[in-house]
Amino acid sequence: MPQIHQVLATLGYGDAIGHEVLGIQRVLRNAGYASEIFVQTADPRLEPLTQDYRDLADASHPDNLLIHHFSIGSRASRMAYALPDRMVLIYHNITPPDYFVDVNKELVRLCFRGRRELALYRTRCELALGDSAYNRQELDAIGFAPTGVLDVVPGFDHLAGPADFTFAGAFDDDWVNVIFVGRVIPNKRLEDVIRFFHAYKTFFNPRARLLLVGAHSGFERYLTMLHDFIARVGARDVHLIGHVTNEELTAYYRLADVFLCASEHEGFCVPLVESFHMGVPVLAYAATAVPSTMDGAGVLYTSKDPLHVAGLINAVVDDQAVTEAIVDGQYAALDRLKAKDFGGTLLRHIDAVLSSPRREHPPVAFDFWDQVDRIEHYDEIKQYRPAAFQALPSEP
Repeated sequence: MPQIHQVLATLGYGDAIGHEVLGIQRVLRNAGYASEIFVQTADPRLEPLTQDYRDLADASHPDNLLIHHFSIGSRASRMAYALPDRMVLIYHNITPPDYFVDVNKELVRLCFRGRRELALYRTRCELALGDSAYNRQELDAIGFAPTGVLDVVPGFDHLAGPADFTFAGAFDDDWVNVIFVGRVIPNKRLEDVIRFFHAYKTFFNPRARLLLVGAHSGFERYLTMLHDFIARVGARDVHLIGHVTNEELTAYYRLADVFLCASEHEGFCVPLVESFHMGVPVLAYAATAVPSTMDGAGVLYTSKDPLHVAGLINAVVDDQAVTEAIVDGQYAALDRLKAKDFGGTLLRHIDAVLSSPRREHPPVAFDFWDQVDRIEHYDEIKQYRPAAFQALPSEP
């Protein structure tokens, strides 16, 4: 019986990729396959569940199958490419590098190279799966075949424990709490969230605050830009909470009256379904994978006019019947997501690959990766549109 291992750059705690990797391993082991997780880096809480990617060479065999999670180019990715094992690629999306121009120069390069590198796997893998319908569409557009979808079905155990209100308790009052949960990173467009909230507080409800919950490590420059923006437009009661524990996150969700998302690029967006689970009505910009993740629930908007979005916030929180109807719809969407046969879908894909003739991939030239890595000048990447804040529309 072949072994089926997983390889990826980084195993994070509580994110969509981490949920899927651990879920895949449970399914494979329950089906009788030997299955390990090989990583370049891992969250310290998950390190005991992983092995160093360099040890994958010893576990490699032509009859084995590698499940390669691709979210950015990495040394782990390149080792997987070079091994003789058969391969299934699962694509978790790469944020376009233009979002990081003038914010994080190294991430611009990594995302640029990652998107360039992804195309090379068209002839290396025997099946390419997106973890959302949106990500499958990207694979199809690049030219992968065959493709499929292995939906992310997040777990919510991290929100099941007692809530820690040590800090969140300061916001437990009769004010409206608008919340966003996610990394402080440019593609999330937190400046738009702030702008929409500022319009809501100015024109609809002065007794409102905005809680932005998420880590900013590596994006200190973007955080500074946000603080400058808040001061420039005069937005009040905006709280950048930073990284929180699971117990603290549970508390913030319990205090939230509405979840406001303005992100322009998502491969799935776990906080949307976390909000569904916690009974928080969601208002989200209809971009990339967000509509498919919400599956007809919540409220989607397509215009980023601040007064328009502010009016939607007011409509969601000002009428209890409307709030309850939205939350009921979100619970129904969450039930549909949980009902998806993740394990059965995965094993059907595995069986299809293992029962098909092996796909041979061309040999790698000696300068193969040098060609992928070659970016002569940083300006070569700055063909993309400017980063956030450089062309802001007029404020409300």
